[in-house]
Amino acid sequence: MDFSFSERVEKYRENLLGFMESDVFPGEESYARQMEESGDPHHHPQIVEDLKKKARALGLWNLFLPDDELGAGLAVHEYAPLAEITGWSPWLAPEALNCSAPDTGNMEILHMFGTPDQKEEWLAPLLDGEIRSCFSMTEPAVASSDATNIETSMVRDGDSYVINGRKWFSSGAASPRCKFSIVMGVTNPDGDPHRRQSMIIVPMDTPGVNIIREPTVFGYQDRGGHPEIDFENVRVPAANLLGEEGGGFAIAQARLGPGRIHHCMRAIGAAERCLRLMVERSKERVAFGRPLADQGVIREWIADARIEIEQTRLLVLKTAWMIDRMGTKAARTEIAAIKVAAPSLLTKVADRAIQLFGAAGFTEDFPLASLYSMGRWLQIADGPDEVHRRSVARTELRN
Repeated sequence: MDFSFSERVEKYRENLLGFMESDVFPGEESYARQMEESGDPHHHPQIVEDLKKKARALGLWNLFLPDDELGAGLAVHEYAPLAEITGWSPWLAPEALNCSAPDTGNMEILHMFGTPDQKEEWLAPLLDGEIRSCFSMTEPAVASSDATNIETSMVRDGDSYVINGRKWFSSGAASPRCKFSIVMGVTNPDGDPHRRQSMIIVPMDTPGVNIIREPTVFGYQDRGGHPEIDFENVRVPAANLLGEEGGGFAIAQARLGPGRIHHCMRAIGAAERCLRLMVERSKERVAFGRPLADQGVIREWIADARIEIEQTRLLVLKTAWMIDRMGTKAARTEIAAIKVAAPSLLTKVADRAIQLFGAAGFTEDFPLASLYSMGRWLQIADGPDEVHRRSVARTELRN
């Protein structure tokens, strides 16, 4: 295996690192100020549009999509190191590059499974960064770690499907820029457990689509939120069905595989930022007559963080390499493994950094608490750790 970066990737990395230093990091202060001045947790600040315009002019646009015409044409292992860089500023960088979840996953499945009409109506404006979208799969009434539990019904009625059910943690749905959701529901309740579900495109302004509430995550109200949505007799054209009826579970797996690479690499970038803050703080603060950096326990934290980051990065790059050469199915054990390893890494490094910063680490003066919540959230999002460990163990026992 060769994880060295090609000349093309090195050029992207150079451009992206320059963009982060010159525009993204300085833009974080403007972002915070514009959000506070608006008084609206779902406000779309001008700094985001400014960064998008600059990123697009630099060719840093749709880097995640392996299509030379619609995206950068980068393979998964080529995009991975770029996703890591965006993880240094997860509030701004991914969206600036039009590479933010859940849009990336939705664009991928529209690209793979969408009809020409679906691509024209929904994929094209997403690729242009004109709109946002959400993904409605998880449900409050069932253990959604097992997707075969999903109960939302999608009943065919002539040329339409009628949808009834409740979803939550549909990230981004509260944003006025979110124009549609990809909803997973049951179309064949008596079928095989993995062929009961289908996915369909539901415009957010369809009658019967009602946002019930917007739960916070560790007290944070993310822009766009993670709303609970009630679908009450929602009627959408049958032409909105993604792929074939009964193909929802397979589409979900196709969506979540590469998406987990994106999440994991961003988590590594976020961990790198925590480590940098920890190093800088340890040199500045003095306790008991010595800089914190001279304290043995602090040096252990810093060393452990570097070791764990390098280990996790190598595992994620190996997984990306396998996806590109052997396909998602062949790499499913590695995908499950990194989904456990990367969020765990981020929570551990962020937690140590918070401990080093003391009370300041809990405040909004530094990004540590937010980055910790991101890591802890990822231990459940896209499948909880226990499900992924179960998958790894089953493979190991079988082998």
